[in-house]
Amino acid sequence: MVPPKSVLLIVAFAACAGLMPSRAQAQWWSRAPADFEECADRAEKAATRDEKASQLVECNAKFAGRRKPGGGYTYFDFMQNRSFDIAGPNPTPEEQKKIDEQYTRFLDQERQNRMAAEAKLRARAEQELLQPASLRTEKVPLPVVTPRPRPKGAGCAQHSFSCDWPRLSESLNNLKKLFNSQPNKSKRG
Repeated sequence: MVPPKSVLLIVAFAACAGLMPSRAQAQWWSRAPADFEECADRAEKAATRDEKASQLVECNAKFAGRRKPGGGYTYFDFMQNRSFDIAGPNPTPEEQKKIDEQYTRFLDQERQNRMAAEAKLRARAEQELLQPASLRTEKVPLPVVTPRPRPKGAGCAQHSFSCDWPRLSESLNNLKKLFNSQPNKSKRG
């Protein structure tokens, strides 16, 4: 007796399913993250801190762009310290070409700025060398004058606070010494 065709099909299907690697089956129903933010959210759920850090490094390597609040993506080029709007989580070849062109312009501008600054410094140095010594202005430090203490009683106006205060202060110190020198004896009973 020949088994029906439906039984043969079921057995063949079961054999194929049993021969497929388990990793391929797991990939079939799990979905890969669509962008950095989704990948980072999954990394947050990692069991250990090291695993989380490792997954975040992978997310950075997979996705160059970051999601913008209003929609779309942005790519930050740290070499230019500038952001570029891009269509997806990674720049397309056309977008990457435009970013590279902008970087070339950026480098040219930086070189021109540096050359202009160097030329300005050279011109200033040459001008200072050609200028006669009599026209040069150099800052000469002024001598520091320290005030001398005034001798007691010299040049004081009568009844001025600045002259009377040292005498008053000295009198108060003498009174303190007078009261502090007498020991306070208490009676013991």
